[in-house]
Amino acid sequence: MANITVIGIGPGNLEDMTPRARKAIERAQVVAGYHTYIKLVEPLLAGKEVIGTGMMQEIDRCRMAVARAAEGAETVVVSSGDAGVYGMAGLVLELVLQRPKEQRPGYGGTIAGVSAVNAAASVLGAPLMHDFAVISLSNLLTPWELIERRVDMAGQGDFVLALYNPKSKKRVENIERVREILLKYRDPATPVGIVTAATRPDEKKVLSTLADFTKEDINMFSLVVIGNSQTYVKEGWMITPRGYGNKEAGL
Repeated sequence: MANITVIGIGPGNLEDMTPRARKAIERAQVVAGYHTYIKLVEPLLAGKEVIGTGMMQEIDRCRMAVARAAEGAETVVVSSGDAGVYGMAGLVLELVLQRPKEQRPGYGGTIAGVSAVNAAASVLGAPLMHDFAVISLSNLLTPWELIERRVDMAGQGDFVLALYNPKSKKRVENIERVREILLKYRDPATPVGIVTAATRPDEKKVLSTLADFTKEDINMFSLVVIGNSQTYVKEGWMITPRGYGNKEAGL
């Protein structure tokens, strides 16, 4: 038996990968991941066995990876961003623990990575300086009624809201519904930041408002950050005050 480790490779640029994650990939004999993520770490894969599959094949991919580790190959599963945030950490750990103890590979743990929400926030400025909620708008694994309820509660709580999987070619109405819900609680002029392909060569940043942001180009590589009642934009930067101005003069 060998170990299987789940790695967050960061948002896409190798410079944003942690040294610990890079070392784990370099040590591995087998690297498994979604094709797009495999390409992001391609310079590190010389001489390694690669298990790459497409979207919607997560269970098969992780099962193959667990099986290779059980056969004695040091194995890593890569996820973009942080593997514990909408990544593969949970699925891999569940598959390992479902096996009889005598047939389990060792679980080498989850190596944290820079998540998409952190990367997008850094591009926008400082929009996450106070309490925030992260919600995926994909209803493939979560009922849409539950997603709507979470958005409504985040709106009531005045959380900054970060949206993963905001819009796909088939799923275009969900984000419009989010806009409608939040307009019940927030000013139409509330700032909204959209970052697509954060840290990658084709990175794009757009600043808009709650009233108009759904008119912008948004896709599955985008992350949308919707400000709270205190968020503002100044000189192209999106800022959610932490509250220091309440304590110190001049802010």
